[in-house]
Amino acid sequence: MNARIESLSLIHQACWQELAKVARDKSHGWRVMALATLAGDRADLRSVVIREVDVEGRSLLFFTDARSPKVAQIRQQSAGTLLAWCDRLGWQLRLRVQLEVETSGLTVSSRWARLKMTPAAHDYLSPLPPGTPVDRYQPERGSREFFAVVHARVQAIDWMELHAEGHRRAMFDSAGEGRWLAP
Repeated sequence: MNARIESLSLIHQACWQELAKVARDKSHGWRVMALATLAGDRADLRSVVIREVDVEGRSLLFFTDARSPKVAQIRQQSAGTLLAWCDRLGWQLRLRVQLEVETSGLTVSSRWARLKMTPAAHDYLSPLPPGTPVDRYQPERGSREFFAVVHARVQAIDWMELHAEGHRRAMFDSAGEGRWLAP
């Protein structure tokens, strides 16, 4: 994107066009996002890999181990924030999302069927929950019973462009209505 987009509606559209590329382009700056959730009275932050983007449904999807602390946090409080930076674009996105965890059903089994023959499947086959202290690394395999899919339904987009000609920021609601904000 060489020329700056001036229209709020075109910026919103460009955000979703770029998000649509994330699942296909492993080098896209927004492929790995930071997910913030609440852990009691404190914020908790970790990276997640975006696996699918549904532009029409305004949602993103990522995988996790169902035993991870983030799953318990999401079940306690479904609101979260995804943060992404793309150096190529000079754009930061903060996505306010509603999170939902699925551990069974067609959504989970169909994703596992595609993933199970790849090296990434090992990420979800540990016999121990994430964060469990161990004396040494042990490449043991468990079962797929801990594989979970997380849906992140976008409620609002906070877009910021860092640019030599001046930074810009805009907020878009779930309907795509936008307004300019001071950067």
